[in-house]
Amino acid sequence: MHAVSARALSRSFAGSAAVDALTFDVERGQLFGMVGPDGAGKTTTLRMLSGVLPPTAGDAQVLGVSVARDPERVKPHIAYMAQRFGLYQELTVRENIHFYADLYRVPRGDIPARMDRLHAFSGLGEFQHRLAGQLSGGMKQKLALSCALIHQPEVLLLDEPTFGVDPISRRDLWLILHQMVLDGMTVIVTTSYMDEAERCDRIALLHEGRLLALDAPATIQDMLAGRLYSVRGGNARDVRNALRQVPGVRHATLFGDTVHAVTDDGTERHAVQSALAAWGVHDVMIEPARPSLEDAFIALVGNGS
Repeated sequence: MHAVSARALSRSFAGSAAVDALTFDVERGQLFGMVGPDGAGKTTTLRMLSGVLPPTAGDAQVLGVSVARDPERVKPHIAYMAQRFGLYQELTVRENIHFYADLYRVPRGDIPARMDRLHAFSGLGEFQHRLAGQLSGGMKQKLALSCALIHQPEVLLLDEPTFGVDPISRRDLWLILHQMVLDGMTVIVTTSYMDEAERCDRIALLHEGRLLALDAPATIQDMLAGRLYSVRGGNARDVRNALRQVPGVRHATLFGDTVHAVTDDGTERHAVQSALAAWGVHDVMIEPARPSLEDAFIALVGNGS
């Protein structure tokens, strides 16, 4: 049995589809990413999987229980950490965790050992008597995650857990998630960061509520049709604009001071160089590159897939 199985899962608001017939499976003990920009339907999907929001159509089963027909039976076995998790700013770290332990009816005798383990991987032990409102953004996210994990859920649903978090805390949070997966937990995480998506076992690429691709990150990267060239030199925006006029170039996208150009399979590097020169763009370095997830996503959106 899959940990999560969605079939034509849909949700509309005022007649507009926020999630449009999503179908996917998540295996037990898997780190699964739902990836896409704002408005892709990631949060709405998580809210349906958690039993907070009923589907307009379709259904999903979490640990064999229908979220459409019996959402309350889902909730004891999962943890849902929203972007704005309900920490109590006036309570200490320890008091917040104890509060959630009581909510989830964790046996009193089990709490000390569980808290010791949570402190060990979160680094919160030395801050357990500090008020939650006095923690940094990264430490607040670790505390929120600890509160979500205190009842040892089978499925963990995380909505953009690293949004607005400093790079070191982002790394620490992902290390914690990987440890949870190694311990057998199923984790579904939403993110708009493509570099984070590459850390997942499988991902669902979403755009405007629709599923663009569903597979391992490396497999989706290899789905990019044509050739990819990295173009450096000159004014990147001018180079991008010129590339968009070059025959055989399908997409040209800025990546910092570099432009990624996706071309037809038969388009050679020297042909791109010559075409750019004809547009007045000289002294650029053009090299073959391996597609990133962002390249694949842009191509899929552009193809209307």
